[in-house]
Amino acid sequence: MKRWATFHRHQYHEDTEMKFEVDVSDIHIHVHVKPDHEVLARLDLVLDKLDLVSSNQENMMAAIDDLQAAVAAEDTVIDSAITLIQGIPALIAAAGVDPAKLAALQSDITTKSSALAAAVAQNTPASPTP
Repeated sequence: MKRWATFHRHQYHEDTEMKFEVDVSDIHIHVHVKPDHEVLARLDLVLDKLDLVSSNQENMMAAIDDLQAAVAAEDTVIDSAITLIQGIPALIAAAGVDPAKLAALQSDITTKSSALAAAVAQNTPASPTP
């Protein structure tokens, strides 16, 4: 048995009737009611609140999309830092015992470590005070 009903928001005038139709298979029911201004006012309030919920949902979805993009960017930075840190032993091995290469490597590691520490410190929020 097929059942369906449709509801539409209409602007009603005092002399018009509200129409509600239901089709249940081959049975057709038509109900015509003169609009009650209090009921219509309350329905308008409900519809306004639904519009607000819909708008808030769209704002929340946009905020979630922004957050996902920020997390992806942070993941890229973190992955780069991990790659740098994991590559240090290979750099030391490649420098061998050559004092000039070791000094250059030490300078490079110090510079990158300082830049990483500064970035972490800059992007770490201060602890809240109780």
